[in-house]
Amino acid sequence: ISPINQMKTANGNTSVMDMFEKGKVLKICAPMVRYSKLAFRSLVRKYNCDICFTPMIVAADFLRSIKARDSEFTTNERDRPLIVQFAAHDAQSLADAACAVAPFSDGVDLNCGCPQRWAMSAGYGACLINKPELVKDMVRHVRNQVDNPNYTASIKIRIHKDLKQTVDLCQKAESAGVSWITVHGRTTEERHQPVHYDAIKTIKDSVSVPVIANGDIKYLRDVESTHELTGVDGVMAARGLLANPAMFAGYEDTPLQCIWDWVDIAVEQGTPFTCFHHHLIYMLERVSSQPERKVFNSLSSTSAVIDYLQNTYGSVHDLRT
Repeated sequence: ISPINQMKTANGNTSVMDMFEKGKVLKICAPMVRYSKLAFRSLVRKYNCDICFTPMIVAADFLRSIKARDSEFTTNERDRPLIVQFAAHDAQSLADAACAVAPFSDGVDLNCGCPQRWAMSAGYGACLINKPELVKDMVRHVRNQVDNPNYTASIKIRIHKDLKQTVDLCQKAESAGVSWITVHGRTTEERHQPVHYDAIKTIKDSVSVPVIANGDIKYLRDVESTHELTGVDGVMAARGLLANPAMFAGYEDTPLQCIWDWVDIAVEQGTPFTCFHHHLIYMLERVSSQPERKVFNSLSSTSAVIDYLQNTYGSVHDLRT
């Protein structure tokens, strides 16, 4: 196990911030609704992922309901470094949620990038990029109320059409003590348009805290090219990791070993079938034919999936012989 994965930061002696070393580009698993849960985080950590984010959790619901806490946030002692991402629109509920998860994680991240209509209309997500004073207040509250000085408070943002507004937001967050900033290089309206690397570079050049680039990271070579284009301190991948959880280890497509690792982890952790199956659909997409996908997608039990994988691809033991 690499020293990074052994970091036990709950005791407050070390910080995720120590991982941002000069010349090293951190590789990060993005917050993904339904997908960046414990089982998937356990998988990508086996394949050179430095830091993982939980899916976005609505702070108010999390605080209101024990049921929400149990279903939304699961971890174990090997699930580190871990950042818990919250959606919030008032400083106190974000700080309260941060205090609740602080003993089991390394930092919290405020979602200022989710463009979905339900989030924006509730005052969450990307609408916060237009409320820099509120973001500043929220970061400051977390900083002041979590008693571990090494606990991080970060934000994940999208960019404005007028980049001066984005720079202003980032500088205000920095003045409030933000630990780092993740920039998804698209505006709230943009979905699959090319990422604005120039905008990410401008933001990186205008703050002194670490900046993470997010958007269109599909292969390990994209990590290096994004770093060269922008000078960022890390990159965050979402869909690229879903398609190939071993991407950060340099594999072009999902290796068979990774597929069987997923089966082992999901069975061991009792991952619900739908989630187990969906991840495999993503992983196999680039390495299977249309007729194969049709058969695979229609399978309805874990044992049927395991039989199919064994018959179609062979087991990992075959790899070693």
